[in-house]
Amino acid sequence: MRPELADIFRSHGESYRRAHRLPASHLKVMRAVQVCRTKELGGHLKQCDTCGFEHPTYNSCCNRHCPKCQSLAKAKWLKKQTSELLPTGYFHLVFTLPHELNWLILSCKKLLLSLLFKAVSETLLEFGETHLKGTLGIIAVLHTWDQTLKDHFHLHCLIPVGVCHEPFPRRTCCCRNA
Repeated sequence: MRPELADIFRSHGESYRRAHRLPASHLKVMRAVQVCRTKELGGHLKQCDTCGFEHPTYNSCCNRHCPKCQSLAKAKWLKKQTSELLPTGYFHLVFTLPHELNWLILSCKKLLLSLLFKAVSETLLEFGETHLKGTLGIIAVLHTWDQTLKDHFHLHCLIPVGVCHEPFPRRTCCCRNA
């Protein structure tokens, strides 16, 4: 059986934390993943209606970074996003901030990541208007870590092939204009 992230955190997390200085947010995630679906979070006893066999079912951490907790949420999110895609090809663009700025970003996340979204969307929309004579569609997703859980601030952008030639008002944030 392949080890899970929680197994790795339980086996090696303490020594890793002693050897590396981690931000509180990373420590919180490691702790949540480590105790997810264990006695530590409590649970309840499930009983089979047919044979009466009982087994404990432990509560989940509900942390958005936990692989166990977020697989269903991720699948639902992907299904919703896929249903909104246009029947065309897409370009995948990634905009990454230099790692030298990590300390600054971490000290002022909301402002600087908002500026990243703004700069990327304005750049892409201007490119569409200037070079393609229309309005680009953009889906942007922020990622803040790399695969080794180190700070790595970047936007993944999906851009449909082609542009819309109808005049559309610019929307910089779906939650403000929904």
